Amino acid sequence: MREFIVEADGGSRGNPGPAGYGSVVIDAATGQTLAEAAEYIGVATNNVAEYRGLVAGLRAAHELDPTAAVHVRMDSKLVIEQMSGRWKIKHPDMKPLAFEASKVFPAPQVTYEWIPREQNKHADRLANEAMDAGKRGEQWSASGSTAELEAADARAARAAAEPEPSGPPGDAAAGAARARAALSEGRAAGAAASAGSSSRRGAAESSGGGAVRAGADVGSGVDGRAEADVRAARSVAAPSTGWGPADMGAPATFVLLRHGETPLTPQKRFSGSGGTDPSLSDVGREQAERVGAALARRGTVQAVVASPLTRTRETAGIVAAHLGLDVTVDDGLRETDFGAWEGLTFGEVRERYAEDLNAWLADPEARPTGDGESFAATATRIAATRDKLVAAYAGRTVLLVSHVTPIKTFVRLALGAPPESLFRMELSAASLSAVAYYADGNASVRLFNDTSHLRA
Repeated sequence: MREFIVEADGGSRGNPGPAGYGSVVIDAATGQTLAEAAEYIGVATNNVAEYRGLVAGLRAAHELDPTAAVHVRMDSKLVIEQMSGRWKIKHPDMKPLAFEASKVFPAPQVTYEWIPREQNKHADRLANEAMDAGKRGEQWSASGSTAELEAADARAARAAAEPEPSGPPGDAAAGAARARAALSEGRAAGAAASAGSSSRRGAAESSGGGAVRAGADVGSGVDGRAEADVRAARSVAAPSTGWGPADMGAPATFVLLRHGETPLTPQKRFSGSGGTDPSLSDVGREQAERVGAALARRGTVQAVVASPLTRTRETAGIVAAHLGLDVTVDDGLRETDFGAWEGLTFGEVRERYAEDLNAWLADPEARPTGDGESFAATATRIAATRDKLVAAYAGRTVLLVSHVTPIKTFVRLALGAPPESLFRMELSAASLSAVAYYADGNASVRLFNDTSHLRA
């Protein structure tokens, strides 16, 4: 299921007085701004304007994907508590607006969170732009908005002022602080690029009397990155106690798909890159169809890269057809070469090559019988492939169709786990896993061995 963050705000200069609202829809996985909405609504109270902003934000999210999960963040304690059901709605002006908001999405799809005003700058600036436009006798125009750029500047300045924590090499908090400093230094260049590309980032269109702007494609370059970077980091860090917002850069997100079943899969036979290169079975093709349908509903994958082996190329082709994308082949994603063990079960290898098997289980440098590929060699290959793909798909979501050992290795390296952890992971055919890679070299494992899409 796709996930959105909706940030909304409203204001009144007089309470009641000239009022306006602003709303932002954000992709929770990437932090990318997908849509902005703002409107001058005439004379109204702060609370009415806040509710109008909530409704507009929910409607914009619904336009993007009515099946999405939505997390609403606002600095209005009243709206959050009332929509969460903890406070009663007594004011007659609020009841119809709250009812309207509750009907945009089914209740189980929406959650609410109060945030400090400092964290709601984007929506706040949109609301103020709308009120400024109303003062001039105009309506808010997407083409003239600088709310996203100004909000990114404010966050970058705040992040740059934070002291850098100390920690051992690879410490996540220290790495994030270093990334914030680097991003702060390059902020002016990024801001100029963002401002210069505003005309490319979507046309304004009418929606319920307010103006809505669609956000940039997450892979369209540097425009909008500064704001997206902040949001992506915050969405990852927020659930973890002790973590603060970190401007780590828009991640390259790898959705890792193991190929569908082959005739060898149910028999649990070694099937690497040095064997018979089997095709998918009928079950495997059906699994690939289900993956493709599920990913098409989510709508976040922007590229497909596959291992060169037949089973992965077949899986990738079926999925890519659902997504309307082409498939790129990368040899670095191929499965380990299991040498003389290809096509054998674990028991058969134990019976025929017991000494070699024991060495392989104990030492990542050990090779399978017949000069196969060691886990250490596979890890070196996957690390190089990872670095190349992270650079090529920075800020984008890419589907990597691969095999058991490469996918486990991606996860192991992201976690900093020892080589023996490969034997502690279960990875099903046609399962999905996901890892996000940030500018400071840190990684976030977001999903592992998900097979929910395979269940009817």
